[in-house]
Amino acid sequence: MSSSRYSASARGESYTDEAGDVARSELAKCGYELKVRELVSDDAGMLKAQADRFLAGGEDVLIFLGGTGVSSRDVTIETIRPYLEKELHGFGEMLRRLSFQEIGSAALLTRSTAGVAKGKLIVCLPGSPAAVGLALRTFGKEFPHVLFVARS
Repeated sequence: MSSSRYSASARGESYTDEAGDVARSELAKCGYELKVRELVSDDAGMLKAQADRFLAGGEDVLIFLGGTGVSSRDVTIETIRPYLEKELHGFGEMLRRLSFQEIGSAALLTRSTAGVAKGKLIVCLPGSPAAVGLALRTFGKEFPHVLFVARS
C-alpha cells in the first residue's frame, strides 16, 4: 500500500496520512470507490466547508478522520454534530467497546460518532490507523443499509 503525502504546514513539513491509507484500503475491501481525499486541519471553518460541499454534492458517505478526542484542538464532533439529522449513537458506543477490547481504557478518549443528513452518511472516526481499520472493517459493510433506511 502506498502512502499519501501532504504538506502539513506553511513550514513545508510533510505528513504521511496513515489513517487515510487504511481507510482507502478498508473501503476498497468493502467494494467502495474513494472519490475525494483531502487533508483538513482541526479548524471548524474548514470542517464545515467540507460538510457543506459533501451535502451539496453527489457522494453518499463522508468520513472524517481525527479530531474526535478530548484535546482543545479536537473540534470535529462539535462542528459536525449540528449537521446530523439523526445521530447513530450505537456507532460510537460499539466502536469504543471494540476498541476497549484491543487497547483498554484509552478507548474512552474518543468521541467517535456517525449519523445521517439529507439521506447521506457522515462518520467521524479517530485519527488512529488502528481505530480507522477496526471501524471500517466492522461497520463499513453496513453503510449501504444505513443509506437505504435513511432514504426510506
